[in-house]
Amino acid sequence: MLSLLWPWVFVLIPIPILYRYWRKPMQLKMSAIRAPSLLALAKTQSSHTTGSRWIQQLLKLILWLCWLCVLLALSRPIWVGDPVALPTNGRDLLLAVDISPSMRQRDMRIGGQTMNRLMAVKAVVGDFVEKREGDRLGLVLFGEQAYLQTPLTFDRKTLKTLLYEAQLGFAGSNGTAIGDAIGLAVKRLQDRPENHRVLILLTDGANNAGALDPLKAAQLANRAGVKIYTIGVGARGGSGFDEKTLATIATSTGGRFFRARSPQELTAIYQELNQLEPVDQEAEMIRPVMSLFHWPLGIAFVATLLIALVRRRGNTDD
Repeated sequence: MLSLLWPWVFVLIPIPILYRYWRKPMQLKMSAIRAPSLLALAKTQSSHTTGSRWIQQLLKLILWLCWLCVLLALSRPIWVGDPVALPTNGRDLLLAVDISPSMRQRDMRIGGQTMNRLMAVKAVVGDFVEKREGDRLGLVLFGEQAYLQTPLTFDRKTLKTLLYEAQLGFAGSNGTAIGDAIGLAVKRLQDRPENHRVLILLTDGANNAGALDPLKAAQLANRAGVKIYTIGVGARGGSGFDEKTLATIATSTGGRFFRARSPQELTAIYQELNQLEPVDQEAEMIRPVMSLFHWPLGIAFVATLLIALVRRRGNTDD
């Protein structure tokens, strides 16, 4: 359905007519000069008048087309599509990914190639995101600090892009703030419907930065009804993460702790997490809206080029 956000713009249509009506030509009073020798030139000019009259009429039509198209663009035309039902099942799920410098360690192998932990995580989590149809997903990145990269959204494509664009050190390079990441996630999830709140936290380090202790953050999550799944990443023994704390965080909130020593294990973990039973939600309807102002604006631009072409041809004919 076509709709105009500012239809009142069309009250400006008569402006060119009013301008021509109110604009008075300058009156010149001067003595006439008799010049018979110019009579032949005047007759020659009059012979071109009939030929150029159609050009003047064409220019007026194009100018009117240009003016109407500009007004149509200013009225902000939009196309409102048919109602589309949003998914009625799923969870509100936040992904918290560690991007501290320790994720630089190259102890993961995919397809025979060795890569650092963050690259392996991006590959596996990106595939997981693709499969979470019906869920609202959000992304928290943390290192020395924690910040919300993507709020809860159905737009999995954008979230996946932002995950792939995350770089080591974006969140600071002097520590791993696991407690702050959990606290930020709880803040974002606590107002969502019950039984929908899930946090998947992935790290290869122990908490050594931030203001909030991870176990206290887990208590806050438990009171807010946020279930936390924790994943410790790293192929080498003693890679640095605090397995006991991560396990306590998970069990105290009704989640589970996983150990990922390879991309294959990480993939298996996310496949298991992908089996989370969806929860019914209230049905939501949206109407897709597409802006169309660029079409009349483009026609107006082409019309101005056509005016220049017609004028040039008229001058050539003269």
